[in-house]
Amino acid sequence: MLNRSLKGWIALPLLAVSLSACKPENKFMPPPPAEISVAPPLQQQVAPFEVLTGNTVSFATVDLVARVEGFLTEIKYTDGAFMKKGDLLFQIEQTMYQAKVKEAQAELAAAKAALVQAEAEFTRQETLLRQNVSAQATFDVAKAKRDSARANVENQEGNLTVAQTNLGYTTVLAPFDGIVTKHLITVGELVGNGVATKLATIIQLDPIYVTFNMSEQDILQIRENLKERRLDVQELSKIPLNIGLMNEDGFPHQGFLNYVSPEIDATTGTILVRGLFNNPTRALIPGFFVRVQVPMALGAKASLLVPNRVIAEDQAGKYLLTVNKDNVVEQVRITTGQLLPGGLRVISTGLKPDDRVVLSTNSRAIPGGKVVPKPTTITATPDGATK
Repeated sequence: MLNRSLKGWIALPLLAVSLSACKPENKFMPPPPAEISVAPPLQQQVAPFEVLTGNTVSFATVDLVARVEGFLTEIKYTDGAFMKKGDLLFQIEQTMYQAKVKEAQAELAAAKAALVQAEAEFTRQETLLRQNVSAQATFDVAKAKRDSARANVENQEGNLTVAQTNLGYTTVLAPFDGIVTKHLITVGELVGNGVATKLATIIQLDPIYVTFNMSEQDILQIRENLKERRLDVQELSKIPLNIGLMNEDGFPHQGFLNYVSPEIDATTGTILVRGLFNNPTRALIPGFFVRVQVPMALGAKASLLVPNRVIAEDQAGKYLLTVNKDNVVEQVRITTGQLLPGGLRVISTGLKPDDRVVLSTNSRAIPGGKVVPKPTTITATPDGATK
């Protein structure tokens, strides 16, 4: 009995060893390669440009002043209102100036009547002199009176013009379409008492200027791109400019180059440039900071574009991830150009047209790792976003 029991205890470990030998061996199974979106860079004609900062400036600003003395009788506009050219803005008392016009008209009429009489006498004396009936001295007196009468008519015509002009100054009109600021003088106050009195200011907002400064380096680059070609005023006015406010995406306002200063400011090393923009809704007002898209050359050139979001940067600079022919992720060093509306970035160097650029940004693409590329394309959607 003891031997049989002992044999049973000996057999149990042997059975356990044999059962363990039958189990499959545990081995590490790597995860399958990640599936990522890839696409070749978008090839597109792009005109090189620079983005600078500028300011909006009114097309015209005029101080409205009282040029004659008198009491202000009426203010014919609401502060801050848009007024058309020729609209009446201020009225100064006219009574005295209307009387001056009538006085000048009467004096002119008297002078013209005297001239008629003097010319008739001159004609009569001229005839008598030819007939040897009148003396030369009498003719000379008649001629002098005629010339004096002519001069008096011209003098009275000048006086009438002055009187009419002063009467016209009693009505202050809008010189152009624009916004009129708050009035500085109230009804009943005496204006123009020895000096021109400022009444308000009118500002023309349509069109509107945008001024900005370009560096000497930018100017030299443009000259190099133009192959030393010099643009005249007519050609300058055809160069487009686009601007955007600080809270706007892209450059929604279109205009054109209007003026380039003929000299560089020696203290700043910059040159003043001005653009002209239509502003029918008066959305742009003087003093706004704007981003200005300035073309650096005439015409466009073939460029490679990728979504700006897929560009990464480390201490060595900017780079893109691409997938090679063996479906292995590689890191490609690049230099970038301008950012286009819609989020596309120009790649200046480092990228080839047939490279497959990694578009996935979920960190599943690791340099040196193998992936399953999912081909797609880079396009610009109607709303300006890229995919």
